[in-house]
Amino acid sequence: MSSIEVVLRMIGAALAGYLLGSIPFGVLAGRFFGKRDPRAFGSGKTGATNVLRTLGPGPAAFVVVGDVLKGMAAVLLARLVFFGGDSSPNAQATAEALAGFCAILGHNYSILIGFKGGRGVLTGAGAMVIMAPFATLIGFFCAVIPIAITRYVSLGSILGAAGSIITEFILLLTRHASLPHFLFILVAGTMIIVSHKDNIDRLLKGTERKLGQPAQPVTS
Repeated sequence: MSSIEVVLRMIGAALAGYLLGSIPFGVLAGRFFGKRDPRAFGSGKTGATNVLRTLGPGPAAFVVVGDVLKGMAAVLLARLVFFGGDSSPNAQATAEALAGFCAILGHNYSILIGFKGGRGVLTGAGAMVIMAPFATLIGFFCAVIPIAITRYVSLGSILGAAGSIITEFILLLTRHASLPHFLFILVAGTMIIVSHKDNIDRLLKGTERKLGQPAQPVTS
């Protein structure tokens, strides 16, 4: 495979990842299930947590499945379509990481809804399921246990991202993970943590919304 072909395939994987990530399942849930746009309520995000507060558990489950699947699909396309067959393992891993990252960008800044979206937690988790299943599992427990105890989804998301980064770093040091996959988790996890800055402020002030609390209309 020539260097030009590698570059073109990388671009293709990145574009496919972004377009998949741009599918706004939160907005679709509002149109299909409740005729209510989640962007007009609560955090103004299109993720499952805000959809749960705005539309209820059924639409939120729809968003969970959709957001996870689009992250998985982006990585699988990079692996099986753009860099399958005779590709080098490093090139394949790099394409997977690039596609997964672009899927998160598409979710957070969707071209279909004016470059708005969510925080990329579930889409990033979907990409990680394919690239780093063990780090995903540890991150899942790091997220679910705090949510179950405190009912703060934001806290679970932050700790889940941190747990995944630490786990994949240990795997990298022991040569059980690739550098591109670790860099994806590091960058994506850091983005997710930073995107929760407003939640962190509310957690410190004790004003963060808990799981199950209804969303209020967004005030301009």
